[in-house]
Amino acid sequence: MRLPTTLAPDWLLKYRSDWLRGDLAAGLTVGIMLIPQGMAYAMLAGLPPIHGLYAATLPLLAYALLGTSRQLAVGPVAMDSLLTAASLGAITVIGAENYLALAALLALLVGGVQLLAGTLRLGFLVDLLSRPIISGFTSAAAIIIGASQLKHLLGIETARSSYVHDILWSAMMKINEVNLPTLLIGTGGILIIILVKKYSRIIPGPLLAVAFGILMVYGSGLTDAGVKIVGSIPAGLPPLRMPAFTWTTVTQLSSAALTIALVGFMESIAVAKAVRNRHRDYELDANRELLALGAANVAAGLVAGYPVTGGFSRTAVNDQAGAKTPLAGIISALLIGLTLLFLTSWFYYLPQAILASLIMVAVFKLIDVREAKRLWQIDRADFWLLFVTFIGTLFLGIQLGIGLGVVLSLIVHIYRSMRPHLAVLGRIPDTNVFRNIDRFGKGVEEIPGVLIIRFDGPLYFGNLSYFQQKIKSVIAIRKDPVKTLILKAEGIHSIDSTALFDLEIFLQDLATEGIEIRFAGFIGPARDALQKSGLRDRIGDHQFYLDVATALSSDHPAPEALQSNEKITN
Repeated sequence: MRLPTTLAPDWLLKYRSDWLRGDLAAGLTVGIMLIPQGMAYAMLAGLPPIHGLYAATLPLLAYALLGTSRQLAVGPVAMDSLLTAASLGAITVIGAENYLALAALLALLVGGVQLLAGTLRLGFLVDLLSRPIISGFTSAAAIIIGASQLKHLLGIETARSSYVHDILWSAMMKINEVNLPTLLIGTGGILIIILVKKYSRIIPGPLLAVAFGILMVYGSGLTDAGVKIVGSIPAGLPPLRMPAFTWTTVTQLSSAALTIALVGFMESIAVAKAVRNRHRDYELDANRELLALGAANVAAGLVAGYPVTGGFSRTAVNDQAGAKTPLAGIISALLIGLTLLFLTSWFYYLPQAILASLIMVAVFKLIDVREAKRLWQIDRADFWLLFVTFIGTLFLGIQLGIGLGVVLSLIVHIYRSMRPHLAVLGRIPDTNVFRNIDRFGKGVEEIPGVLIIRFDGPLYFGNLSYFQQKIKSVIAIRKDPVKTLILKAEGIHSIDSTALFDLEIFLQDLATEGIEIRFAGFIGPARDALQKSGLRDRIGDHQFYLDVATALSSDHPAPEALQSNEKITN
């Protein structure tokens, strides 16, 4: 029976049988990753390890039904875990009786914020993340996450830090303590994944690496040689209940919930967009993503979990393992549920080094050197945006790095809007076609006494001075006196009130210098602004033309209103 389109997610209605292999392999692989990761992240948040697994069950199902990314893997992540510990630590102590309830309440509040933002359609905030910012962020985050796995790959303890230099330095200081069997298992896992991927797209390399690691440890007794394994996993499905709370605790956690909701959404959508760039068979909807993440966090609160979001490393593994739809996430959740009930012993001997190999192979593919080279060739400003975001994320942390990239992106955008392209046009001989003199050189000719300007941007308070100065500088360097100025205005799509006022004064100044003003091709919105302000009437309808050729052939003089020396003050 076909599900109603209002209830069934789009990917389910269009599901193809050939997607199942990839979804199954990815779901199992990510599910296996989530077991030790969820437990570790829960401990990072100050919670018993089992609560990390609780947060990786029902939330995954909620996102799968509502989310628009087909590869995003939702669940506990390091960043939200750190923020949770910091937020709860400000009002209670780790291990206190109310700590678990506060963590679940925080997840509910985060979900509420995200659901409200999605309902209000605030997903447009994601438009602040340009492609260079996403590329710089994901490349740096890949290095940070890869470096964080060195302790598992080498069998040593490294600094607990989100700064790559701290991790690398601590690893170098303990290089003589490397556990050789651990390193060999981790390296073997990396080689298996890479080689299987190279020679077969059908065989799931990550699953083979997991099987290899378990067999090596189980068959050789390498735990005695210092190889760290996942070990025992507590059994039992998560309880389904509303956490106890008071309005006082809600107030205390409100600012933390807002921070985690925004950071989680920005991190998740950045990862989702990065993976989406590798696939062209679906579209992301930022507002739906907010709703889906909100539902996932509400679900986490109801199963005694804590805040969740899209995981960087697991999403990369999910994508690499062949995930085609959110069914992979459902399979991961089911695997964790089955593991909690029946299968904990299966993963007892899984080496942590194998999990590190899965993560490292997956995330290092997201280091986008090609994009940096492309931007260097076509847009240096965007290249420096990528570079600064990359360096900022690498050495200042994920939140500050991506925040720095967004701020710089806005600054660059504002600067560009204040300096639109302005071209001096000449006529191609024996035609009525006009082109940029700087670009076409001798292929176009200047018309004696006539200056033709094309302005490619809106006129507003931020760029009007630039507009005036550029025109005055062009007039000043012309060899012959300018008698007529024709403004080719198709690119001026809007004019604000400040620009209208100053534009009238500027046109009046030009008129007093004996320069006649003609306008060609003003489009509707800008023409409406001129009409509403009365400036069009004062200029005179006969000074507005459909195109440059018509304006050039006109013999109308400048109107008296613009020839007056009296400045316009209204």
